[in-house]
Amino acid sequence: MVSAAVVIIVGSALAHAASLADYHKRIDAARDTIAELQMSDVDDSDIARIERRNLSLLRTTLPRNEKVDVPGGSIDVDNAWLHDELDAYLREVNLQKRTAILASIDERLGALSQKITELETAAAAGPTKDEEKRKLSEILGRDEYQKPAKTEESLFQRWRREFLEWLARVFPQVNFAPQESAGLGSLSFWLQVLLYMLLTAAVGYLIYRILPFFSGRFSRRTKTSGDDRVILGERIGDHESAGDLFDEAERLARGGELRLAIRKGYIALLCNLADRKLIGLARHKTNRDYLRDVRARHELFENLRGLTGSFETSWYGSRESDEKAWEDFREKYHRAVRGV
Repeated sequence: MVSAAVVIIVGSALAHAASLADYHKRIDAARDTIAELQMSDVDDSDIARIERRNLSLLRTTLPRNEKVDVPGGSIDVDNAWLHDELDAYLREVNLQKRTAILASIDERLGALSQKITELETAAAAGPTKDEEKRKLSEILGRDEYQKPAKTEESLFQRWRREFLEWLARVFPQVNFAPQESAGLGSLSFWLQVLLYMLLTAAVGYLIYRILPFFSGRFSRRTKTSGDDRVILGERIGDHESAGDLFDEAERLARGGELRLAIRKGYIALLCNLADRKLIGLARHKTNRDYLRDVRARHELFENLRGLTGSFETSWYGSRESDEKAWEDFREKYHRAVRGV
């Protein structure tokens, strides 16, 4: 259910120019309302009441026209497209076309939310980067960081000089000064070529020996970061499996916590699908996002769609969950797992 805080936010936004963060919150709240409209697992007597309430809430959450403050000033935002889509939804009698309209609205709101996130990130990072550039410029301007008047000998140049000096000590009769004779100059040239080849081979061998070490460390680090799983706002430990989560849901159900049991069971299902590489877990994803991930798998989509409806009715609905709701959810859960 959409909380009363959304109404307070909307009222504040209508009174004056809304902040970009406030507008972002209302877009996400509108997506939640669209998700509630998409629920099909409700009694017929509740459909009209929920639909009227949610359509009215959508129009209030995002009015046709409003001002939004952005970095550098404010802009006039035109949300008329949303109201036009809602009008088309009310006029439409075909169920599939109504569902398509809601899906189109949700996708457009999702794209708008992503763009605002990018704008907020750029606005937040801008001053920090400018400040870092200013500090770096000040540091590089100090005397100790100025380029010396005399160019120092590079490491490679020092190695080359020491190698030639060693050759001169071993073969004192050989003079490597190129101006003395063309033959000795040619010998010096080929010795330099040989030195470059030896150094190149040594560097290549070092890279060959060291690269697997860094590659292994990078792979372990990537795997460790992937262990941090967040599903619908709940953090799942790397030691917890889908079976462990559903066992916990069973314990909650036996203790009478049926609403929490259904939520835990739904999270267990998403964890199971992620372990099978059928969906990708992400902190920002909603239950409807996961449902879209399996749209191409018809049987799995239908099973997950039914379980998503049961979860939304239990978690967001106004009715208390009962034993029958849990039994129905558990049966759908096992059917979905077996059908994968």
